[in-house]
Amino acid sequence: MSAEKNTGKPALRIHDAFLQPSAWTLFFFGFASGLPFLLVAGTLAYWLKENGITLKEITMIASAGMAYSFKFLWAPAVDRLRLPFLGRLGQRRSWLVLTQLLVMAGLMMMAGVTPSQLGLFVGLTLMVAFAGATLDIAVDAYRIEIAPMEAQGALVATYSLGYRIALIVTGALALVLADHVVWPDVYRVMAACMLIPLAAVAMAPEPKVLREHAQGWAEGLREGVVEPFADFFRRFGGRVGLLILLFILLFKVSDQALVGGIMGPFYLDQGFTKTQIAAVSKVYGIWVGIAGAFLGGVAVARWGVERGLLLGIVLGAISNLLYLWLIGANGDITMLTVVISGENLAQGILGTTAVAYLSALVNQRYTATQYALFSSLITLPGKVLGFYSGRIVEAVGYAPYFWITALAIVPAIALYFWLTPRVRLNGDAGTD
Repeated sequence: MSAEKNTGKPALRIHDAFLQPSAWTLFFFGFASGLPFLLVAGTLAYWLKENGITLKEITMIASAGMAYSFKFLWAPAVDRLRLPFLGRLGQRRSWLVLTQLLVMAGLMMMAGVTPSQLGLFVGLTLMVAFAGATLDIAVDAYRIEIAPMEAQGALVATYSLGYRIALIVTGALALVLADHVVWPDVYRVMAACMLIPLAAVAMAPEPKVLREHAQGWAEGLREGVVEPFADFFRRFGGRVGLLILLFILLFKVSDQALVGGIMGPFYLDQGFTKTQIAAVSKVYGIWVGIAGAFLGGVAVARWGVERGLLLGIVLGAISNLLYLWLIGANGDITMLTVVISGENLAQGILGTTAVAYLSALVNQRYTATQYALFSSLITLPGKVLGFYSGRIVEAVGYAPYFWITALAIVPAIALYFWLTPRVRLNGDAGTD
């Protein structure tokens, strides 16, 4: 995919890009994508801890979000399978409606079951995570198809704003509510919030894309499943292609290792109340993250995708070590604010530069499936580390765990310097 392409069309003005209707449609769809994420991971950990679940079990249950790391496996179905009944809404809108309804239903059932029936509760958590991951696929595909490439920057920006507001609602608001009402009622409120983006689907147009229907299952399987992966290796070659995938697996491991269930218990163990955590980590921190995302965009524009990504990787790993200072804070709100400022700023920079890098690797003919693959791989190792984080902390303590998450980025940095001269981020093949 070429970074710049002279199509003969005038560039879309920033003002016009942000005023296009699809930009604000993506705000609501970003809210929908962000809503289930913390409810099956970070926020869920608080509910589980207050029900006497052990730290080891909390981090394993809160790793239900690992479903997001495997969404590429069923992305071709979202691209090509026409849903019965809902299919009349269009390929993209029908999947948006189905997945949002499944998230709502799953959250309501989690509220009804509660962790007292742990086996069933875990099953429902996995269902919500699967529905949320599928919703991500549908939203990404809708975003790519609803507007031309020159307008995608505005769509990503409004999507990110909606996503981060959802994190405030499901993080900060949920924690504050939990100080005043029981957790099942909190999850019922969160389920009701999905009605807002669901209404947005009713007003959103279906992308005007001419879809080719395969003649038979064999052709459909080849075009939908085999070709997106074959295309990637044709463009980059076997060895380089495999190492690109390995690099994608590794370069956000430090960031992702703190996303699961470990941080909620950590904050509580350092003497912070849920309301303090909500105010600093889930509200203030989100806005710092937005500032970091803007700085990431500036870094990409000024230094290019590759150097911007290296900056994000290094800052992301170093920021994990800030939590060492927070150990034994005994509820010191100033210390929490400083740590969250550094960590979320670095996280925002890494997030933007990572999206820019992954987007530069995609062939637009297979955008949904290839992007789903890349965005799935990027979360997997960190989620695995997060899955075992409770056991690690119980065995060695919080400080060694934060050191492990920071040093885990060393192989990715080594791969970065090997790949940079061998990969051209314009859709052309690399050298093998």
